Amino acid sequence: MESLEKKINYRFKNREYMMEALTHSSFANERGNGIKSNERMEFLGDSVLSLVSSQLLFETYPDTPEGELTKLKASLVCTESLSGFARQINLGDYLFLGKGEVHTNGAQRPSILEDAFESLIAAIYLDGGLECAREFVTGFLKPALENHNINFKDYKTTLQEIIQQNPDQTLNYVFAGSSGPDHNKVFAAEVHLNSNVIGRGKGRTKKAAEQAAAKEALKLMGI
Repeated sequence: MESLEKKINYRFKNREYMMEALTHSSFANERGNGIKSNERMEFLGDSVLSLVSSQLLFETYPDTPEGELTKLKASLVCTESLSGFARQINLGDYLFLGKGEVHTNGAQRPSILEDAFESLIAAIYLDGGLECAREFVTGFLKPALENHNINFKDYKTTLQEIIQQNPDQTLNYVFAGSSGPDHNKVFAAEVHLNSNVIGRGKGRTKKAAEQAAAKEALKLMGI
């Protein structure tokens, strides 16, 4: 694991955080014995990433309105971007995966890489604090902004902007289940306008499923 620490330019005081961040649920389920997967780490890392990316964009673009910042953030931290960041440090080579994931090349699957990258952010945050996590994250975000390496279509933000024109309308996304084996799971989501379903979508991640649902809703609106 020292080679990974060199790549991310961070040395863990408690390597248990790093080991948990690198442990996929398929490995934890196979081994048992109280081994923790990185699912909880992913939850925390996503929040840290959101804070760091929001502040970076807020400071980098002082005259950009909130709606544009939201779109920019969505493209900056989408699955495509995060899995790309993970590949820059060959993160897939360090993951602990179950046999099924190993056989299906799970170490290169975008959703797994995205989750692992967010989990690694959480591990650094827990081990060294917010500033260490910020330094790690901005090392990827700043070059992406400078190179304009962001081309993600944010259907959720577009839909939200349309619905906001009527303050009496409430928009929310509902997880509608998943299907398939752990190594090839597909998530489903619905977008609700008040109590009515206006779009459904599926994707390899919950975020992707929500985007697909928003895209369908926009299509039905003729947009």
